[in-house]
Amino acid sequence: MLLERKDATLEVVDEHVLTIRGEADFDSAGPLAQAGRHWLADQPEQTEVSFDLTGVQIASSAVLSVLLVWVRSVNRHSLTLRRVSLSLPLQRLMDITELAPLLPVVESTGAESAELRR
Repeated sequence: MLLERKDATLEVVDEHVLTIRGEADFDSAGPLAQAGRHWLADQPEQTEVSFDLTGVQIASSAVLSVLLVWVRSVNRHSLTLRRVSLSLPLQRLMDITELAPLLPVVESTGAESAELRR
């Protein structure tokens, strides 16, 4: 577990998947971004990483800020971002903000079928 708070947790699943669960909001965004950034900085160059935000059911621009901090860290440390998985509410927010083109692959989960974008 990289970070455990009452409102949100951050852990690494399957060795290379940063996973947020809970209510990632403005109070937890800073610590989540920082913990993820430090973990990414410790990965060897060219490591493939993924981000799983399917456990975040409340859409918040704070969560998108965390995601963008992590994407910058991936680029800064010469890592490869394989996949970003979002909950349906976060996917809707991503569509509204038109940020999806900044990510290599975005997958949403929910009652509807998953959408993949390139």
